[in-house]
Amino acid sequence: MKANLPFAALRTFESVVRLQGFGRAAEELGVTQSAVSQHVRALEDWLGRRLVIRGGGRATANEDGLKLAAAVADGFGQVAQACNALRVQPGESLTIGISCLPGFAFIWLIPRLIEFDQRWPDFPVSILTSGSLANFADDEVDVAIRYGLGNYPGLHVEPLLTERVFPVCAPKLLQKGPPIRSVEDLAHHTLLYDEIADIGGRPPTWQYWAEETGRVLPKPQRARRFGQSNMVVQAAINGYGVALGREPLVIDALTDGRLVRPFRELVPSQFSYWFVCPAGTLQTERIQVFRDWLHQEVARQPAITDASLAVS
Repeated sequence: MKANLPFAALRTFESVVRLQGFGRAAEELGVTQSAVSQHVRALEDWLGRRLVIRGGGRATANEDGLKLAAAVADGFGQVAQACNALRVQPGESLTIGISCLPGFAFIWLIPRLIEFDQRWPDFPVSILTSGSLANFADDEVDVAIRYGLGNYPGLHVEPLLTERVFPVCAPKLLQKGPPIRSVEDLAHHTLLYDEIADIGGRPPTWQYWAEETGRVLPKPQRARRFGQSNMVVQAAINGYGVALGREPLVIDALTDGRLVRPFRELVPSQFSYWFVCPAGTLQTERIQVFRDWLHQEVARQPAITDASLAVS
């Protein structure tokens, strides 16, 4: 039976479920979207049952599909772990491979890594920044810090950071430009938009903030859209407009005064940051050390206080 398993189709199917789409899976695997679709269809025909619900440009696994994807991810994860154990001998590389989104890496993680490097110089950290989810079976990645709803079948998943969202801007924007005392005043400013990927749920967008606070967004003077959250934050710090701040990504700038909050409300986001890795990876000392350090840094993160409110 093992010899007849469609391994290529299983690997492709796991990628589709993990990334929630044929296009993203095709990009990760370096093949065409048509090839991905054919692999999944062939797997469904081989099993004699449907695994994926197709529609709206997305692919969502049904109950059978989720079970199979979890089993495949777990199995491939064990294979990757065994291969790594054979490749890396004692006394060789102790590097910790981390995968995360560019914005989180540049704004939150990298500034804090100096402290980790000083405390644990024997465990160098290598960061892979990508909008795609890490493939632990292929990428040289031990741990991923993922952003979303926390549904990652077949992997160890634990919450790392929650977030709240709220408008932010540079103090100089209010000093030189029109005041912001009500949501209607946003009509006289540039709004900065973070193009968050569709990963399910209700992403923390300007519209989400408006609906949660019972407000109606006016048409802004102009809009600027960015593909990375660190670009949005930097644009706001530079005074180019008003951004919707996501707590972990703007907390340092709020604390040191580079950004202020024109409104008091803090709206909880449906999304969080998650510590994700193959279950067996947690047995290694370097991963235990890094995970514990991450949680310590989260606990040390400053709280949002009224000191960050704009002075009207």
